[in-house]
Amino acid sequence: MDIYEEIVRLRQAGRKCALATIVNSQGSIPSFDCAKMLVRDDGSIVGTIGGGGAEFEVIQAAMVSFNLNKRPGIDAGMVCGGSLDIYVEPIVVAPHVYIFGAGHVGLSTYRAARLAGFEVSIVDERPEFANRERFPEAAEIVVADYEAAAARLKPSANAYILIFTPGHQTDMRVLRWAVTTPARYVGMMGSKRKVTGIFHELQKEGIPAERFERVHAPIGLDIGAQPPEEIAISVVAEMIAIRRQSTAALAHLRMEPAQPDARLREVG
Repeated sequence: MDIYEEIVRLRQAGRKCALATIVNSQGSIPSFDCAKMLVRDDGSIVGTIGGGGAEFEVIQAAMVSFNLNKRPGIDAGMVCGGSLDIYVEPIVVAPHVYIFGAGHVGLSTYRAARLAGFEVSIVDERPEFANRERFPEAAEIVVADYEAAAARLKPSANAYILIFTPGHQTDMRVLRWAVTTPARYVGMMGSKRKVTGIFHELQKEGIPAERFERVHAPIGLDIGAQPPEEIAISVVAEMIAIRRQSTAALAHLRMEPAQPDARLREVG
């Protein structure tokens, strides 16, 4: 298996990995300079840098210097007496945001998310809103019926889904799909009344109530945001808090399971 092809495959799947390369060696080692090993996020590997204790430890560190003369017990049976330096380069996939709704809030959130290092896909039924002129750096622009578009998308566990569509019914259609995905974050804009109504309607369809416990709705940190630009900042700040697991910020999020009315708040 080609290491670089596997890196591309893992990135497309939203998975993390690290590339280990021997950058310096002296004396007898069980491999060769520039040998590479790819470590997947599950600990499995492609390629080798010689096996033994070196490979075991390099999975757990960013830069490891081994001296096989001074550490003979690291791999019983090794006959090499040289030393090597191994550099491990993390290959981190940028978190991906799917924005459903390319109106004013969607546009402002796209801009803020891009500045914060997120890759962004735009989904809207209206070509006059969802186009390259308005979203020049979007990873993808999908102009299609929301349900048809959602059926094409495969969000990973590293993904964020934002629901900003122009109507109650379209929001509900997207949320119905979003809560079935493994996405790390699902957020929907709207008043308490609107959000509660959508939750109840979907529960009547048989969707378990616990699936809505991870939905951030109304979306964004409660900073009293009103215009689209402020809402975008509150939303991206909330995504960053989830991404970085910020203890202080997470203390302000709705983390406890409860009835919708008891855990929702108004955001502009």
